[in-house]
Amino acid sequence: MSGIRFEGVSVAYDATTVLDRLDLTVEPGEVMALLGPSGSGKTTALRAVAGFVRPAAGRVLIGGRDVTALPPHKRGIGMVVQQYALFPHMRVQDNVAFGLKAQKAPKDGIPGRVAEALEMTGMASYARRYPRELSGGQQQRVAIARALAIRPGVLLLDEPLSALDAQLRSGMLAELARLHRELPDVSILYVTHDQVEALTLADRIAVMDRARLQDCGTPQQLYRAPRTAFTASFVGNANLLPVTVADSGALFAGQPLELDRGRALPGASATLCVRPHLLGLGAGPNALTGTIAEVQWRGSTHRLYVDVAGHRIKADLPELRETPALGERVTLHFAPRDAVLLAAGGLSGDSRGEGVG
Repeated sequence: MSGIRFEGVSVAYDATTVLDRLDLTVEPGEVMALLGPSGSGKTTALRAVAGFVRPAAGRVLIGGRDVTALPPHKRGIGMVVQQYALFPHMRVQDNVAFGLKAQKAPKDGIPGRVAEALEMTGMASYARRYPRELSGGQQQRVAIARALAIRPGVLLLDEPLSALDAQLRSGMLAELARLHRELPDVSILYVTHDQVEALTLADRIAVMDRARLQDCGTPQQLYRAPRTAFTASFVGNANLLPVTVADSGALFAGQPLELDRGRALPGASATLCVRPHLLGLGAGPNALTGTIAEVQWRGSTHRLYVDVAGHRIKADLPELRETPALGERVTLHFAPRDAVLLAAGGLSGDSRGEGVG
């Protein structure tokens, strides 16, 4: 079985709704990332699929079968959580075999399934070790092998890389992408608050906030043409500027801007999204002049924070040979095609649009 469907799923604890009428489909073989801040409802949605929470309303279907009332062990899912959850007194091979034994798989077939899962995750040579003899990344590979050993139609990943350092996280992302290519029929629901993980791994991203689904689309759709200010700020970094719609574009702090994408009625309030890496330094179209508030060196790039008409705008530029001084007047510019006009966002004051990452 493969594929997941949420049909109006709501979950509440006492009087608090933690997941509100979620409608979402994960297609067979698809990687769907649930992306959002803490408390947005993404982990609750995953736990509803796993069977660890019972919806107050709605249905959960796996492979077209209603599993809402089924216990976890009868749902045919594999699950990997943040803290590995390995049994410290068991060797690697026994940890991987645990799920198979719990499902009462034929005893003579278990060693082969364990070996297959360990080989798939690159841990075959560690079968006799204990978890304490492994690094964090290796322990997470064992946890993934244990989930894969039961040959699930659905794989649930709950912040699986958050306990790893940056270098291990990057390597594990590549490993998960490889596993997905080798298991094209397995649907993966991946919970994360890290937009880099979501952009790297997911076929589609469901953006969650305040217990509700806010947006859903491919990484390219959500990054290049977000539909809401929340999506724009959470999927990548964004400058979100309050503007008034004009006949030929928009007005920002009284200054006319030319735009190619997004339209609304003239005179309406709206939000303009411009990604930091699409801003240039110096004269050009849609020039914005202000003063340097902060300069950050990031190795191959510099990030400039520029105060323009009371709004702080960030620009990510290739490494500068000479950096402007604090308080220096500079001009940023962007091409009309590189900005997106969004619905009214109610922004005021410091419009940083600081997403994750």
